[in-house]
Amino acid sequence: MTQDANHEPAKVYFADLRARTPNRNRTAKLKKLFEAAGFDAVVAEGDLTAVKVHFGERGCDTHISPTYARAVVDCIRGCGGRAFVTDTNTLYSGSRHNAADHIATAVEHGFDYAVLGAPVIIADGLDSTNILEVPIAGKHFQRVKIAGDIVRADSMLVLSHFKGHELAGFGGAVKNLAMGCAPRAGKQDQHCVRFVVDDKLCIGCTECVTVCPVGAAAMVGKKAVIDKAVCIGCGECLTVCPKKAMSIDWQTEIVPFMERMVEYALGAVTGKQGRVGYVNFLINVTPDCDCVPWSDAPIVPDIGFLAATDPVALDKACFDLVNAQAACPECKLEHGLSLGADKFTALWQRTRGDLTFAHGAAIGLGRPEYELIRV
Repeated sequence: MTQDANHEPAKVYFADLRARTPNRNRTAKLKKLFEAAGFDAVVAEGDLTAVKVHFGERGCDTHISPTYARAVVDCIRGCGGRAFVTDTNTLYSGSRHNAADHIATAVEHGFDYAVLGAPVIIADGLDSTNILEVPIAGKHFQRVKIAGDIVRADSMLVLSHFKGHELAGFGGAVKNLAMGCAPRAGKQDQHCVRFVVDDKLCIGCTECVTVCPVGAAAMVGKKAVIDKAVCIGCGECLTVCPKKAMSIDWQTEIVPFMERMVEYALGAVTGKQGRVGYVNFLINVTPDCDCVPWSDAPIVPDIGFLAATDPVALDKACFDLVNAQAACPECKLEHGLSLGADKFTALWQRTRGDLTFAHGAAIGLGRPEYELIRV
């Protein structure tokens, strides 16, 4: 739905981080990307425009800077749009599980009106019940649950921190749409995986019990167990387990998870043909999502900012640029990797990030073919 009838490669605009004059600083580059990518055609006069970000879990400090969101808000206002900065509540327990805590966390991280020049609105409401169903033609879904204020927005700018993810391999524009625009019920639809414990690896630290939002993790003797009938598949146990004793059936469960996620991304933009733009930030490329309450060392050096109207092409360009880099010393890629090596598979082994591109193309979300244009 993001490509023209000629199936030409999507145009992905790239700005590096070199700056020696005021008109080449980072906010200036974001504004130039906004113009180059044609986002002035995305936002119409009078639009209620969602600026979709991830505010970062409390303890994470590598989320997108609010000053970058402000630069985009200024561009939206220049087009006559009325911006609001938004995200949705989390499936797991934490500092963003309801709108009150979520907004408090956002403000702690600098996302308030004084900085943004726009209000912060949690798109699925106080307790994640502001939901509208959107019809799609997917392999797994014919209808998906999307946050009501995302659906009601006239247009949307999606700002995504490109980084690793323990299930999806990496998180970029597509994941920001899929998980980030869904209420808790929609997130649960996507998290079709269920976790089990390898008792040979489990050391009985109880970290999984502490973070599980539904009480599926418990201690039996000195080992953890997961009640699969209760587990909602959020993956928090996988994130915090120090010995990686948590696992799924990667052979059967990762493919449907990835496909469901991509289909939810389609639902988030359905009805907004030509009214969505995307900016990915290739800085602080951490191994983990900004949902974790820490920030590990980046896996590659900072690269730059990219913008497009096709989320699949944009994520593919970011994926390629990251993999073209040499790994940073002293990062989670402990032995380093050569230029061109797949950093995300090395991080998370059995993930299938490639399905973001394949299934995205199959359902019409976008196409992975792109032309990279330096701004």
